[in-house]
Amino acid sequence: MKQNNAVRGAVIISIAAILWGLDGVVLTPRLFSLNVGFVVFMLHMVPFVLMQFFLFREYRHIKSMDADDWLNFALIAIFGGALGTLSIVRALFLVHFEHLSIVVLLQKLQPIFAIVMARIILKEQIKRRFFLWASVAVGASYVLTFGFHAPHIDHSTNYLQAALWAVIAAFSFGSSTVFSKRALRKFSFYTTNFFRFGLTSIIMLVYVLITGAFDQFAQMTLQHWGLFVLIGVTTGSGAIFLYYYGLKHVSAMVSTICELFFPISAIIFDYLINHQHLTLIQWLSAGIMLVAIIHISYKTPER
Repeated sequence: MKQNNAVRGAVIISIAAILWGLDGVVLTPRLFSLNVGFVVFMLHMVPFVLMQFFLFREYRHIKSMDADDWLNFALIAIFGGALGTLSIVRALFLVHFEHLSIVVLLQKLQPIFAIVMARIILKEQIKRRFFLWASVAVGASYVLTFGFHAPHIDHSTNYLQAALWAVIAAFSFGSSTVFSKRALRKFSFYTTNFFRFGLTSIIMLVYVLITGAFDQFAQMTLQHWGLFVLIGVTTGSGAIFLYYYGLKHVSAMVSTICELFFPISAIIFDYLINHQHLTLIQWLSAGIMLVAIIHISYKTPER
C-alpha cells in the first residue's frame, strides 16, 4: 500500500511539474501587458476566492494555530508566494517570449538553496559532495546563460536581468520548500495550500496598494480574466495542490527527479509553440546542471 502511494505521489508530482512548464511558457507570459505585482496578486487572489466554495472549513484550524504555525505559513507566503512568484513572473516578462527555456532551467537551481536553508533553519548536516555538485550546477547554469563569455547587459532583451530574477526565484522557492515540508508535518496539503494562497493574497494586496498598481483592474480584458481563472484552477493552485499531495508520499530524491518534468516540458512547449530552441552548448550545459541537481538531492535528509 505504501509503495502504491509512493508511485501515485511520483506520478502526481510529474503532472504538476508538466503543468508548471505549460504555465511558464504558454499562459503567464500572455499577461505581460499588466503590472508584474498586479499579476502575482491576481494569480493568488483568484484561486483563493475559488477555494472559499469548497475549502471554507479550513478556517477552523485558525483556533489551534500557534505563533510558530503562523510564522511558518507567513514565510511560505513570503518566499513561495510573493517573492518567488514576483521574481519568476518578472523574469518571464523581461524576455518577451524569448529564452523562456533558460529562465525555467535556471529556476531548477532551487534544490541548492533548499539544502542550504535546511542547514540554517532545520540544522541538517550538509555532506561534502554537496559543495562539489553545487559548484558543477552553478558552473553549468552560467554556461547555459552566457556561454563561455563574460556577462553583458543586452538592453533589447534584458537577458541578464531575467537570469538574475530566475536565480532569485530559485532561492525563494527553495526556501519555501523547507517551510512547506515543515508545515506538512502538522497540516494537510489542503490546509497548507489554503493558507499559503490566503496570506500571499493579503501580502500582495498591500503591495499593489502601496505601488499604485490596483488601478490595473481598469486595464483588464475578458482575455485577462479568462487566463487568470484558467491558471488558477490548473497550473496555479491546481498544480500546487497536486504537488503538496505528492510531496507527502515520496522522498526528496524522488520529488526532485519528478520535478525535472518542469524544465523538460518547458523546453518542449517553448519549441512547439514559440519555435525557440537551445544550442548544442546549452543542451550540454542543461544536461550537466540537471545531473548535478539529481546528485545534490540524492540521499539528502528529508525536509
